[in-house]
Amino acid sequence: MRLLLLEDDAILGEGLRDYLRSDGHVVDWCTTLAQAKILITEPYDAWLLDWNLPDGSGVDWLRTLRAQGATTPALVLTARDLLSERIQVLDSGADDFLVKPFAPEELAARLRAVARRMTGSAQRKAFGAVEVDLTAKAVWLHGQPVELTAREWAIWEALVLRAGRIVSKSDLEALVCGFDSDLASNALEVHVFKLRSKLGKHAIETVRGLGYRVPAPAAP
Repeated sequence: MRLLLLEDDAILGEGLRDYLRSDGHVVDWCTTLAQAKILITEPYDAWLLDWNLPDGSGVDWLRTLRAQGATTPALVLTARDLLSERIQVLDSGADDFLVKPFAPEELAARLRAVARRMTGSAQRKAFGAVEVDLTAKAVWLHGQPVELTAREWAIWEALVLRAGRIVSKSDLEALVCGFDSDLASNALEVHVFKLRSKLGKHAIETVRGLGYRVPAPAAP
């Protein structure tokens, strides 16, 4: 997943960024609302927002984004723990929240739960002959496990989280690499070709001039 992390505490922010990257995520970390407002136009799978920031409130900003129609899942990270404050966070449009201090492993688990909600409640989803478990990072074709490279998995996950929707080449590159892109100009096409060779030519559809799409999952 590509994550926007808004956290002004340098030690916590750096620790979360490094842990989440080691867990396979792409993380863009910023410390102020001003920085986050520049990045918000980028495609993300989830936002991780601190409440109190040097230049404003992450919760108030989230409320504004929701009023503007933004639907990206958001988790609020806060030291506040009163019932009224937890209600305020959820009513602002947050999908979940974590009370500081927390273990990074719990944050990673909550992100896996977000991914499951994005694709439906079932942990193992079927896309034609292909099945995927985002939590286990596992893929099967006709019931047989398929080994994907880290890059292939990142591309597949980004498309599965947006199943049924067209993802442009530029957005897919950003979701997979963030700002530290090391993809050559034709590397994305090469990875998509390799994914099709492993999962079947119909697993990923090319929408000419627009991007790529994974068909919506089969009904249970």
